[in-house]
Amino acid sequence: MVRAADGLGAGDGGKERAMRLGIVLVLAGVVLGSPAAWADQDQFMQAPGEPTAAATPESRLNDGLALADKQDWRGAEAAFRDAIRLRAAFPEAWNGLGHALRMQKNYRESVESYQEALRLRPEYPQALEYLGEAYVELGKLDEARALLRRLRALDPSEAALLAAVIDGGGKASRRW
Repeated sequence: MVRAADGLGAGDGGKERAMRLGIVLVLAGVVLGSPAAWADQDQFMQAPGEPTAAATPESRLNDGLALADKQDWRGAEAAFRDAIRLRAAFPEAWNGLGHALRMQKNYRESVESYQEALRLRPEYPQALEYLGEAYVELGKLDEARALLRRLRALDPSEAALLAAVIDGGGKASRRW
């Protein structure tokens, strides 16, 4: 039994209005979704691969890596280029760009991208290995072997990958 002393008596229209407002707000949330969900919807209004207004070099690098995992090389290329536009001194983005370009058989620009990654970070094992693979695909086996010698001291696992490509007679790996 509700008593007037509890403040919940029949004459307490304020509590009843608050309860109705709460129900309306819950229903509005169900129909409209949360503001966080609205932000998620914005991504569907953009062109594929187009950076958001809040894109950072790291977020575009991660986008490029995700697209590369799906073997969307053009999308990955665009994302890596965005990352580089946002931060030119970004060796990981240059390396990713080189890989995306190599997968599209754009070897000249791929080599240039790997070289830029290595200019920024001279002892970058993955960039050395990928550059070696590009050299193999271009038939530049002496250059690939020189990179292999350099890579053996830095990262034996990356060196083993490049050695397998060199020993394979020019068939570069398609791993990402």
